[in-house]
Amino acid sequence: MASAHPHDHAPRHADHGHGDHGQHDHGQHDHGQHDHGSAEQMAAWRDTDPSLWFTESFWDDRYRERPIWSGNANQRLVETATDLAPGRALDVGCGEGGDAIWLARQGWQVTATDVSPVALERARGAARAAGVADAITFQHSDGRSDWAPPAGAYDLVTVSFVQFPRAELAAFHRKLAAAVAPGGTLLITAHHADSHSGGETPFSAELFATAAEMAAGLDLGAGWQVSATDPTREAVFPPGPEGRPTTVRDAVLRAVRAPG
Repeated sequence: MASAHPHDHAPRHADHGHGDHGQHDHGQHDHGQHDHGSAEQMAAWRDTDPSLWFTESFWDDRYRERPIWSGNANQRLVETATDLAPGRALDVGCGEGGDAIWLARQGWQVTATDVSPVALERARGAARAAGVADAITFQHSDGRSDWAPPAGAYDLVTVSFVQFPRAELAAFHRKLAAAVAPGGTLLITAHHADSHSGGETPFSAELFATAAEMAAGLDLGAGWQVSATDPTREAVFPPGPEGRPTTVRDAVLRAVRAPG
């Protein structure tokens, strides 16, 4: 998937921002995932034309430099999926595979997509090392293209911190909602402008939608139970031993489709 992941105030995917603040009953998770907070990472964004932030070449270049994420699962995914019965999951913008691997360890059969072939190759290696390669199918895809997942095919569709231009978000999110099976769950976790725009960042508030704005764009209707919240979480910024604890805000949309 084309994924522009503006910085997270946490060491991550707190790592796809990753801050490891504890262990969940079903595995370690992060309280933020993206390693975009360092001066080096911010420079990569500032020195690139914003129109290229969402492209395969931009993300391939970033992933070639070094591993970006911690390999741990996003906190919002862990919160949502822990109580779900394992089934078929779609992880869009999977990066280096942290979320997909966590899902596979919980018993899910996962399709994981990303716009970056470099990231996908790293994710495949991580899945093999974790012993869950047989449970994950990795696919190269660009969410800004005419790509669309199969309709009604997944019990869980999750996308974490994949930022597109605001004008494109609703159409992208509708493609994901269409892939949710009856009784299934859609989880969209995004950066919030309160924590990820202005100041020393190259990002404007216009890039980020609130959960309510995402819900309005989806306009799912009576066949869905929708929760749209903008919760905070504790993270560490900048990533690494010199970072300090801070609080960041996410935009989180959870939608459960009525059983068929």
